[in-house]
Formats: sequence, structure tokens, C-alpha cells
Amino acid sequence: MATNLVTITRRGFGETARTDLWWVTPLLTFLGFGAFIVYSTWAALQGVHYTYGPYLSPFYSPLIFEAQGQALSGHSWFGLWPAWMPNWLPLTPALLILWAPGGFRFTCYYYRGAYYKAFWADPPACAVGEPRHNYRGERRFPLILQNVHRYFLYVALIFIVILSYDAILATQFSDGFGIGVGTIVLTVNVILLAGYTFGCHSLRHLVGGGCDVMSDKPVRQGLWNWVSKLNRRHMLFAWMSLFWVGFSDFYVRMCSMGVITDYRIF
Repeated sequence: MATNLVTITRRGFGETARTDLWWVTPLLTFLGFGAFIVYSTWAALQGVHYTYGPYLSPFYSPLIFEAQGQALSGHSWFGLWPAWMPNWLPLTPALLILWAPGGFRFTCYYYRGAYYKAFWADPPACAVGEPRHNYRGERRFPLILQNVHRYFLYVALIFIVILSYDAILATQFSDGFGIGVGTIVLTVNVILLAGYTFGCHSLRHLVGGGCDVMSDKPVRQGLWNWVSKLNRRHMLFAWMSLFWVGFSDFYVRMCSMGVITDYRIF
């Protein structure tokens, strides 16, 4: 009986037979995601210029306490920064809450696939050699922690409600109801974040999972179809919402610093 032996040679890091520009996508992902991480970390550590009139930066929402040394802005839930908070910790109001939306986005199924390639080169692209030769998967520490994504989803849904309320408050100026450019910026931010959150794979499983037949469950089937439509554009909403939430903070910050003027539409 003839036996054919096949020898498999592992590719070295970056080795590939591909002739296309396979490195462009992971490079752009690295630059885009990296820029957001740098800016959001910097903005979260500032503790100033996070409000302007009725506008509140989404990086600081919900504003549990005003930052140390700041006056009441009307946005905080529990007033000034408490005296019992340890001063030796580099805490700002943003750091009290950003773990929730940050954890949801960091454990997102799409982003995991994106930054595994762009940051860890695991692998950098399909049919391209990677720098390591063992596969640990997501069943061991630390990557097993990625499985908490479904629980971050529940918190992220609450944040959509809070940010929607912030968008409503962004119409309440000192002289009454109005709409400024910042109102539109914060409203678009909620819409994009909602499109990203409601298209989540975990939400799709939550509303439609566990059912072998959904034809006799019209409500669940309708929800599943709706989430599935958003899920088809999950990558688009992921990047658009990532950019816009950073831009929303930037806009409020620039208005607060007096760099730009927030024009009232009416």
C-alpha cells in the first residue's frame, strides 16, 4: 500500500505567497485604533474642559462627580469630587466610567479579529506567517477574559440610554430650547453608538439564540432580523462610532477652551 507523506513547512514572520497589498489593512487598523487609544487616554486623564454649556463629553458621561478643583457644571450626578476619594490616585471622572464602554469595545468580536492582526500579528493577514508557532486560543488566561463581552453588552445598553439623555439635554440652553452644532454632534454620536451596540453579535444571540424555530415567535424573529441587518454593517458602525465618539469629546473640549465657536442653528 503506497503512503504519501506531506511535509508542511511553517512560514516565517511575514512570509507569504500573496502578491496583493495585504499589509495595508492591518497597518491602517494599527494607526486608527492606536490613535484613538492615545487620544482617549490623554483626554480621560485631563479632568478639565469636558463640558460646555449643555454639552457633556461622552468620555465623561455619566458624570458621577465633578473633577477635582472644578466648579459645578450642572451635569454631575452627585456634585463635587468627594473628600474621601484618595488623592494619590490619578483619578478623573472619565476613569470612573470608561472601563465599561472600553471593555465592551475591546472585547468586541470584530475588534478582537482586527487588533489580533494589527497589534499582535496573530496572524498579520490570511496566509501570512506569524511570529509565534503555538496557538493558545481564547480558552486560557488572559484571552479567556474576552468571554465577558456579553456582560459588557448589558452595561453598554445602559450607556446608550444615558448618552441619549445627554443628547436631549444638549438642547437645553440657558435661554431655553435650542439646537447648536454641538447638539447635532452629540446626537449623531448616539445614533452611531446605537448602530454599533445594537448590531453586536452577542445581542443577536441574546434575542434569537436558544431557538430552533422562530417562526412561532414573531417578536423574537423581528428583533433578530433587525439586529442581523445592523450586524451586517458591524465593522462600518464600529469604525464610524469610534471616530465620532473621539470627535465628540474633541468638539466639546475645543468649545470649552474657546478655540472654536459653537454656532446656534436656532
